[in-house]
Amino acid sequence: MTAGRLIAVVGPSGVGKDSLMEALCARRPDLARVRGVITRAPEAGGEDHEAVGPALFAARAAGGDFALHWQAHGLSYGVPASVDAVLGAGRDALVNLSRGVLGKAARRFDTLHVLHVTARPEVLAERLSGRGRESAGEIARRLSRPAPPLPEGLRVTEIDNSGRLEAAVEAALAALYPARV
Repeated sequence: MTAGRLIAVVGPSGVGKDSLMEALCARRPDLARVRGVITRAPEAGGEDHEAVGPALFAARAAGGDFALHWQAHGLSYGVPASVDAVLGAGRDALVNLSRGVLGKAARRFDTLHVLHVTARPEVLAERLSGRGRESAGEIARRLSRPAPPLPEGLRVTEIDNSGRLEAAVEAALAALYPARV
């Protein structure tokens, strides 16, 4: 049996990664969605995740509970090791990853495929403003920061999610599951 692909969904805050992942899973019920573990309270918003405290996260990491784990923005993030069983069964799995962990992910998963989700700056500004979690100045600073480059040698598909979500879903599906002739 062929191993499934780990499909890493990356992009800036507000670009619609979770909406895209949800829509992809609705269209492809065979896709597994990996629920990450984060040291962030569930009421703080952001992607769907299992919220744990720092001590429990550290204990789980030390115990080998994560296929990947990393620190970003003052938080700890983990991808449960259970993803290995999903991939081993030949299923593709979607996971929301930080671009900073992509190199580590590529070394761990030889089937890694990256969906790099983008949107025009004005679209991101509108979406971030609609969340109401940041001031206009904070949003402007966030959008003015250049994104670090993706590591070399990865299989990357660029997905523009500036418009209708369905267009981004179609582009992702066409890249991941091209029609076979």
